[in-house]
Amino acid sequence: MDLVLLQFAPEAAKFIGAGLAIGLGVVGPGIGIGILGAGAMGAIGRNPEAAGQIQVNMILAIAFAEALGIYALIVAVILLFVV
Repeated sequence: MDLVLLQFAPEAAKFIGAGLAIGLGVVGPGIGIGILGAGAMGAIGRNPEAAGQIQVNMILAIAFAEALGIYALIVAVILLFVV
């Protein structure tokens, strides 16, 4: 029984590592995107004339935050298929 468990331990560790990488790697960007959206909506509510400029800046900041989530996805894929 112990030999069977030891045989599958590296595979299990790989799946757990990939799950943790993507799971924990998108928490920060998700929170950041939520804060960015809330801040942008508040700014547009205070100054509707600047909505276009605020929206452009918000989309740019969201793209940078989302890049971190994409990096986490790449790390998870590398853990699954390369390691």
